[in-house]
Amino acid sequence: MALKETHRPSIFWPMAWICFGLLGGSVKFRVAHPERIPATGAYVIAPNHYSEIDPVIVGMMLYRLGRVPSFLAKASLFKIPVVGWFLRRSGQVPVERTAVAAAHAPSPLAGAATLVEKQRVVVVYPEGTLTREPDMWPMRGKTGAARIALEQGIPVIPVAHWGTQGLMGRYAKKVNLFRRNPIDFAIGEPVDLSEFEGKPIDTHLLAAATEKIMAAITAQLETLRGEKAPTRRWDPAEQGQSETGRF
Repeated sequence: MALKETHRPSIFWPMAWICFGLLGGSVKFRVAHPERIPATGAYVIAPNHYSEIDPVIVGMMLYRLGRVPSFLAKASLFKIPVVGWFLRRSGQVPVERTAVAAAHAPSPLAGAATLVEKQRVVVVYPEGTLTREPDMWPMRGKTGAARIALEQGIPVIPVAHWGTQGLMGRYAKKVNLFRRNPIDFAIGEPVDLSEFEGKPIDTHLLAAATEKIMAAITAQLETLRGEKAPTRRWDPAEQGQSETGRF
């Protein structure tokens, strides 16, 4: 498919070549409803998250459909030599995942607002980390995607994918490059957040908007997996699990 964007960060070209060179022979993308990815303009992509390599796979999918994504990525990645340089040069936004660190760091929402001004695609994982749900269904969401969408007045497009675990399992340390892994994507219609527009953006409103986003992602994943998700969304706090780190 021809690339649609005409203005791209130049650093993204070598990054794309590296990713496709390393993984291109190990993955087979199958995308349902690619036409739901707008060719231009700013919007939030909200995917499910269950593998460390998810951002690379989602980025490759979007790039193949003609958009260059920008991610809200955990700040620790920006401290890795070379990797951090690439992330900054390609327009990614660091996010501190602990309250203490976040209090002394620039707001990721400000970074996201800058990307919106530039009409970029912003990828936000509403779960904030790899799902803790035992069967890898989407767990409870955090409010970043909803807040960006409502504050900036841009759509949220729910995206589900399944099959990445064949390439790199949840919390695995190695990528399986020795067999071809089909990875299926289902792209949903923009989440209808009209009931929240024009209202004060408070905790309760963001929680309700976030749940609508999580429900839309889950519905797309159900179509890929051909089964129903649990009726109650997994909440790490209720299960005595930490918000970050391996478990």
